[in-house]
Amino acid sequence: MAVITTLILTRHGEAHCNVARIAGGDRACTGLTERGRQQVELLARRLRAEEPCDVLYTTSRRRTQESARILSDALDLPIHVERDLTGPHHGDADGRPWDEIKAAFGGPPQSDPDRPYTLGAETWNQYLTRASAALAAVIQRHHGQRILISGHGETTDAAALLLLSLAPGFCTRIGFETSHAALTRWHMHRNRLGQELWILAALNDTGHLTGAP
Repeated sequence: MAVITTLILTRHGEAHCNVARIAGGDRACTGLTERGRQQVELLARRLRAEEPCDVLYTTSRRRTQESARILSDALDLPIHVERDLTGPHHGDADGRPWDEIKAAFGGPPQSDPDRPYTLGAETWNQYLTRASAALAAVIQRHHGQRILISGHGETTDAAALLLLSLAPGFCTRIGFETSHAALTRWHMHRNRLGQELWILAALNDTGHLTGAP
């Protein structure tokens, strides 16, 4: 089968909000830690050694944009910001500890995906609908190319909803682990009958981080 389009999803490196275990929305995200920058540099080194990517997208959050700048410099790709790929909007929970948010809500946002977990927050399913639609538009725009996205852990969930045609409530039963600076790779193949299908080639691949601090 011939590979037609490749979608490479990468998570940002470790960020200050991750270390502090707070919801890092547009207000509370203060960017990457030094360790996080080193993680993304190792990711960039790996991608540079592989087949060149054609286009680089990122989100509006500081930690993904800092990650994208490292990738852009290493791969000589301009950065395109797709705001609808940004992680969930946290509303009043922006900057609050995740333990506090989950205790008040009765679990993580995915556990009750149609209910806002705080005032002004998106529901989990609202986020998935928004982000998966943005991914679909990017894929259609760059059909036949190698697409690199510097995104969030949640981007992996949105891609799974879209490419596996999962029901919106899947998040109450399954999840996808996504480490900092991890790589998830999807290939669109075309078989001998001309049929196109997506194949998950790698999930949460962190082989490039061996020896990272």
